[in-house]
Amino acid sequence: MTDRKAELAENLARVEERIRAACAAAGRKREEVTLIVVTKTYPASDVRLLADLGIRHVAENRDQDAAPKAAACADLPLSWHFVGQLQTNKVRSVAGYAQFVQSVDRPKLVTALSPAAEGAGRELGCLVQIALDAEAGGRGDRGGAAPEQLAELADLVAAAPGLRLDGLMTVAPLAGPYAGREQAAFERLMELSSRLRGDHPAATMVSAGMSADLEEAVAAGATHVRVGTAVLGARPRLG
Repeated sequence: MTDRKAELAENLARVEERIRAACAAAGRKREEVTLIVVTKTYPASDVRLLADLGIRHVAENRDQDAAPKAAACADLPLSWHFVGQLQTNKVRSVAGYAQFVQSVDRPKLVTALSPAAEGAGRELGCLVQIALDAEAGGRGDRGGAAPEQLAELADLVAAAPGLRLDGLMTVAPLAGPYAGREQAAFERLMELSSRLRGDHPAATMVSAGMSADLEEAVAAGATHVRVGTAVLGARPRLG
């Protein structure tokens, strides 16, 4: 085993133990929570090592990095999640490799994703990104729609050819009433998820929690956690 593979294996074991402990504390089964490793800024060689170590879900936030990486790893049994703010001029590329877009936050993006997915002959799983720091009708600092926009966006995704409404995503906000209150933020997302499932019963995914706050997300009920630095190490500074 290479030094890098051993490092990743050790980091994954630590993250796995954190998830197991969080599930036990919340009275949940470990299999209720899916680990997504966020591989942004790291090379395709790391993705290949992660796949060898059993990882099946990886996430990226920039198409210009994700597209060549996904192509280089096309032989691997991976599901690719796009988690960044997505520009409409990138949707055709993203629809070619991603199985999930977790950052659907405006009608214009839905209307762009639908023909892109159809053109690629694929069904694209979509999560509505909710920003708990967004003013009514606005968007959050890190993307995401205000909670008041959820029903409209969910209905648009559900009705769009080529798209499948899978659930909700959020990032713990840095401002607003939930700043520094990660578990309260994730519990609010679960309330919204319950409301969403009333109209769309199959939309059961709740993607919340990252390296620093995965325990709070699991305690609240998240089904997917997105972990980057705790697995891959501190990211190099850009620029």
